[in-house]
Amino acid sequence: MAGEPAASMTPRMASGLRIPVHLGVIMDGNGRWAKARGKRRTEGHVQGVGALRGMVELCITYGVSYLTVFSFSSENWSRPPDEISFIFNLLRRFVASDLQRLIRNNVKVRIIGTREGLDPSLVRLIDDVEAKTAGNTGLTLVVAFNYGGRAELAAAARQLAHEVAAGRLDPDAIDEAAIARSLFTEGMPDPDLIIRTSGEQRLSNFLLWQAAYSEFVFVDEHWPDFNEASFLRVLEAFSLRDRRFGGIGATGS
Repeated sequence: MAGEPAASMTPRMASGLRIPVHLGVIMDGNGRWAKARGKRRTEGHVQGVGALRGMVELCITYGVSYLTVFSFSSENWSRPPDEISFIFNLLRRFVASDLQRLIRNNVKVRIIGTREGLDPSLVRLIDDVEAKTAGNTGLTLVVAFNYGGRAELAAAARQLAHEVAAGRLDPDAIDEAAIARSLFTEGMPDPDLIIRTSGEQRLSNFLLWQAAYSEFVFVDEHWPDFNEASFLRVLEAFSLRDRRFGGIGATGS
């Protein structure tokens, strides 16, 4: 992460702004950013990693507890093989260059998604970064990698079915809490706010269960252009929302 090491920072007081406990980000627009500048799509992914470093630092600075980023969806396998290979190698390079900095900054890394079918060396890398940051108590950085919300729900259903078949679970005991415990995000609060960059306005299979009562802010900037000014505009919009969770809000509506 660029700039002052976050370990020396304290959460910045943002007057009048509501800070989400859990922030989700759909990092969209790397390819379009590159195309607009006459560059290869891969250059957009490189710049996108830089934007991710900046977002991690912002979340530490402003006191966000959980940051979940959508880095590679289960649908992204339809992309050209050379682009997929580049993204995977970029993940390896990000871990190699940033792991010690994340540890120093007390960031806990959690990677969610399906690991079946991934290269064994990549699975070992994922296991290693989770193990080495497991004891950290600051920001939890959740990377949704090879992730799809529908696949997550199907996996949770299979897990509960196995428990019922084994006699460890009464079918009548399956409620929302039981499903939540079976998700990749077990033990985490649902996202208060989800940002999507690049002007698109859809979830694209991201945190389908967890986003039931999330607020959404869609911004026009491509992900590589997202910066602190963008972040503050999003927090201002979020702070104006009347979150009712199905009840009656402060305005009585």
